[in-house]
Amino acid sequence: MSDYRVAELAREAETTVRNIRVYQDRGLLPPPRRQGRIGLYDESHLARLRLIGRLLARGYTFATIRELFDAWSGGKDLAEALGLREAVTAPWNPERPVRLTRPELTRRFGMPFSADALRRAIRLGMLVEDGTAYLVPSPNLLDAGAELVAAGVSLDAMFDLAEAQQTDLTRVAQRFVEVMLTHVVGARSLPTDDEQVLIDPLSPEAARQVLRLRPYAQRTVDALLLMAMQRETDRLLERLTPRSTADS
Repeated sequence: MSDYRVAELAREAETTVRNIRVYQDRGLLPPPRRQGRIGLYDESHLARLRLIGRLLARGYTFATIRELFDAWSGGKDLAEALGLREAVTAPWNPERPVRLTRPELTRRFGMPFSADALRRAIRLGMLVEDGTAYLVPSPNLLDAGAELVAAGVSLDAMFDLAEAQQTDLTRVAQRFVEVMLTHVVGARSLPTDDEQVLIDPLSPEAARQVLRLRPYAQRTVDALLLMAMQRETDRLLERLTPRSTADS
């Protein structure tokens, strides 16, 4: 089995030494074997680093990756845990994450990206800390925010809107997941925040059903949002029409 120093490990894993330090600090990567003052990593560290990179690229957060690794350490098969999670969640966002520095964020929004703005963006999941830069799980979402700001919406108002929409859509997502858990996966009860979901082993047929139903959730949200936007713009036009007629 090969041994790697930290710089060699970073090169093999196509990452940086700083990222390796961050992953260790977050509990995602085990510490190296010590040989005097030198830390030596092995193939298991390299495999873990590559897996972390793939999960981050798919939009997983550090907290979620830590949860998966904890389950693995507790005796649960990692492939099984990833298979269930991917069947239910991972493919929802097909975007390829990008990595931006703080100056790049400032240029994209056309204004200084303050520490408070960074905290709000991280809390909303728009950004994930990645060493000295930030991973953007949904470039489309960030671009939409930048477009709003360019149109004259303040940064705070943009975050307020994103937070409100996130709250509303979280309720929609929870409803859909509850339906999948109870009617497809076979959960015997719905969990509270502190409980685990009690389910029978996920059968291949149940996994196929979950995969088949995923596109319908997006289509439902898209269709209902378009209908709601039509109703609201019609109401707005009804309120504006009398004034426009009087002015003409």
